[in-house]
Amino acid sequence: MARTVASLIGGRAREGAPGGTLEIPNPTRLVDVVATARLGDPTTFVEACAAARDAQPRWARVPAPVRGRAIQQLGRLVEENAETLARIMTLEIGKPLAEARGSVQEVVDTCNFFVSEGRRLYGMTVPSELPDKQLFTFRNPVGVAAIVTAGNFPVAVPSWYLVPALLCGNTVVWKPAEYAPATSEALAQLFLHAGFPEGVFNMVLADGASTFDGLSQALEAGLVDKVGFTGSSEVGRRLGELCGRNLQSPCLELGGKNPLVVMRDAELDLAVEGALFSGFGTAGQRCTSLGTVIVHERVHDEFLSRYANAVARAAIGDPFEDVLYGPMISSRFYERFLGWLDWVQPYHVLSGSSGTGRITRDNPRAGFVGDPEAGLFVHPTIVDGVTADDDLYKQETFGPIVGVATFGDFDEAMALANGHGYGLSSSIYTTDPLNVFRFRERISAGMVSVNNSTTGAEAHLPFGGNGRSGNGARQSGVWVLDQFTRWQAMNWDYSGKLQKAQMDVADLSADPSFRLPEP
Repeated sequence: MARTVASLIGGRAREGAPGGTLEIPNPTRLVDVVATARLGDPTTFVEACAAARDAQPRWARVPAPVRGRAIQQLGRLVEENAETLARIMTLEIGKPLAEARGSVQEVVDTCNFFVSEGRRLYGMTVPSELPDKQLFTFRNPVGVAAIVTAGNFPVAVPSWYLVPALLCGNTVVWKPAEYAPATSEALAQLFLHAGFPEGVFNMVLADGASTFDGLSQALEAGLVDKVGFTGSSEVGRRLGELCGRNLQSPCLELGGKNPLVVMRDAELDLAVEGALFSGFGTAGQRCTSLGTVIVHERVHDEFLSRYANAVARAAIGDPFEDVLYGPMISSRFYERFLGWLDWVQPYHVLSGSSGTGRITRDNPRAGFVGDPEAGLFVHPTIVDGVTADDDLYKQETFGPIVGVATFGDFDEAMALANGHGYGLSSSIYTTDPLNVFRFRERISAGMVSVNNSTTGAEAHLPFGGNGRSGNGARQSGVWVLDQFTRWQAMNWDYSGKLQKAQMDVADLSADPSFRLPEP
């Protein structure tokens, strides 16, 4: 039965739908409606920010180890509801159930990590250059954090923002993707039952335009102190401009065109396995999905043959079965994918499936699992012969399409790996440590994998990109604490007199003319 979901402000669901209603079909079986979302408008967003602002001083006064207890309780609630949450996710966005379970586990891992950070929000005691004086540093919460996330990872990625933000003493307004409202509302209910006081956690369901307008108003009114965003580079640029006008630095995690370099000495079967999951897991609908395989000319033909065979044999279909990927998340993502196929040029060579575009009875895929006509299923597509002048090389493609380019020397490989301007994730397959270190030094990406896929973040490592992939902000691990705290410096002079730094500092005289006697 389809559920009806709405914004949650101050612990209560909002009545009405000032932003309209949105029906969310199951992308595996389009005739089934998973949820009806009652959307808010810009005023809804501003009201959520006002509720968060009102609750924030009280939440900040709760000792950090006690705030960590709420994070611990959230982790246990997610763990106890893991299977239900994963199944809602698979129904709503078509993520294969095994991956959905892994995504839920990442929320648990994030909570487990940050439980103890409540006891480790360390400052420093710093020696002074003056006597009878001590210097200290403290981490303070920024205030109200507005978090806007995409729906391809509707629980894992939000947790990267929400968990540390709350732990640090901030209150939050979360705007999840409107095309994943059922999963988002389910996660929100777990937050609301984890012990956070009223107004500390708020969720707004709204479309992108209403969110942008509401955020603009909230920033102008001084109701938001930090913005976090995961989504496209285009929208991230607009949000960055908006925050800059309000003298704020957002946390931006944007798109990627992630390279996977296959050196001449690579273990080809291992590289094929990594490229298969990188490029086609979650139907290529990840910010860290493989964009272009960059293969040494001496092993290109053999790699491509093995890769094409592996992709052709991969199971695709019903995400509740054992498949590599299921449907596109929604009709919007499906239509965009068809547009990217138009970038294929006559000199490109396609492989990986028996057709391109939507999988149907008339355009079948061998071994398809389930009914292709029922949902938004598309063929995996390998495009060989990609060059640096191709749109398929230069632009992010959010779907099951992977380019293959060829290089002759290491400089050429690095030019292809960096030339598109994105800098999120990357991978190199090689057995030579020299190649590894040269690659790490020269790649622009914020994340590097060696003999592993471009995907697969762990909860205790920094996650984020550079260039078109982000503004250098990092999520996860201790590094994200700098996004949700501000450093405060304090000096305490107990000398009983005014001491002036740089002017009243003691001088220790040396004898610079001293020389050792000759032997």
